[in-house]
Amino acid sequence: RVFVPSVEKGVQSTCVDGILAGYRVVDLKVDFYDGKQHPVDSKDIAFQIAGKGAFRDAFNNAQPCLLEPIMDVEVRVPEDFMGDVMGDVSSRRGKIMGMETEGSFQVIKAKIPQSELYHYSTAIRSLTGGRGLHSESFSHYEYLPQELQKRFINESQKDDNE
Repeated sequence: RVFVPSVEKGVQSTCVDGILAGYRVVDLKVDFYDGKQHPVDSKDIAFQIAGKGAFRDAFNNAQPCLLEPIMDVEVRVPEDFMGDVMGDVSSRRGKIMGMETEGSFQVIKAKIPQSELYHYSTAIRSLTGGRGLHSESFSHYEYLPQELQKRFINESQKDDNE
């Protein structure tokens, strides 16, 4: 049982370094069942390396995926600009969840990936002649679409090779 902390250290360091595109691995449980030690060859670093290798193998066999943060977004726009703003939400991989009327304004409620919201304030002002506003807050995580996941992983591997 002396080797258990060393194996644990190897697993934890692999989680911190990440396997998929270098992103940290979170929210997991690792069960450790058995192991052997030898009076001469049983070094701390050997068990750390064994823990890293075992975790990496198990992780890759579990069909891992990347998650992305999804934001609740409310966009308040004059009715004249509804079509343009709704088209923009869709182009950002957003999902329209509903609409409400507030006087001469429409409030569009949507869920949009956070990665698609960079410079969104500027885009809304541009689309609405400076009359639109938006607010956003975290909603949940969703699986990153497969084609984007592949792109992130490939870019990460290119960076590692440089």
